[in-house]
Amino acid sequence: MEFNLNAMFGDMGVGAVVGFITGFALKKLMKLAMALIGAYLLSLFWLQQKGVITINTDKLFNLAAGWSSEILTLGQKIMGILPGTTAFLAGFYIGFRKG
Repeated sequence: MEFNLNAMFGDMGVGAVVGFITGFALKKLMKLAMALIGAYLLSLFWLQQKGVITINTDKLFNLAAGWSSEILTLGQKIMGILPGTTAFLAGFYIGFRKG
């Protein structure tokens, strides 16, 4: 068995680049989603203030709490599927911070 150092560094480089791109894209997607959700909630509260609709805020915020737990569960499943290499995780962290 021959030890190929170049292949190992190549795999680590690819993992780091893929991790960076994934982290960067995920943060951008999260920012967009939060902006859309915020605009939607503001429009609902504005319509409530104008008397057009009535909102049960308790149920609305309970629904939002349910969504957040589902998103966290999905994130854990995705991290279980992705390769757990250190290079990928380091790239993901840097990409998420830069995004």
